[in-house]
Amino acid sequence: MTTPAAPAISRSLFSFAIFYGGMVCIAGVLGNKQVALGPLAVEAGIFAFLMLVVTSSAVAELFDRETANRLVLIGFVPLIASMLLTYLVLGLPAAHEMPPERLSAFETIMGSTPRIWLGGIIAYGTSQILNVLIFSRLKREGGKLLWLRAGVASILSQIVDTLLFITIAFYGIFPIGELLLGQMLAKVVLSAVLVPPLIYLFVAIGKKLDGTG
Repeated sequence: MTTPAAPAISRSLFSFAIFYGGMVCIAGVLGNKQVALGPLAVEAGIFAFLMLVVTSSAVAELFDRETANRLVLIGFVPLIASMLLTYLVLGLPAAHEMPPERLSAFETIMGSTPRIWLGGIIAYGTSQILNVLIFSRLKREGGKLLWLRAGVASILSQIVDTLLFITIAFYGIFPIGELLLGQMLAKVVLSAVLVPPLIYLFVAIGKKLDGTG
């Protein structure tokens, strides 16, 4: 009896899925540092999130909206798994040989409140699905400019991401108005500057991997 062949997956989709999962996990770690970009201050996790936006948009461009949405949904697996592993490791006793200052630094970087974790999960899912929706809708409506579709989708989804995350994580703890405006401005600027050239690069890489470009 012949064994059914496994469903084929393109080289580009396989590669993008691996890359996407890595960016999902590292974004929260990078977010512990704020970087200064001229007059703007932004959490470094934005760079990983922009990679997520570009990757999902590239998948939507090369394949379709449904495939890109599945990529976003699958991204919940490494995101939640990494959070649970972090919670487990933080709960385990540290070895006696571990220097106290190193342990304190680890707990400071990796420790997050449940509200921050919840905000991250909700903001990730909502903003990434929204990015794919806007990007695909603009393409369906006849948008020919890839850089413009990717830039608009990224800017709008990053605004929603900021609203959701900061509100869920910090509302009632301290005034969030100034933080919201500052983060939105920084993310809009970075999306406008970085996403357009990156989307062309990712689409070109995808076509090269699949032998179609």
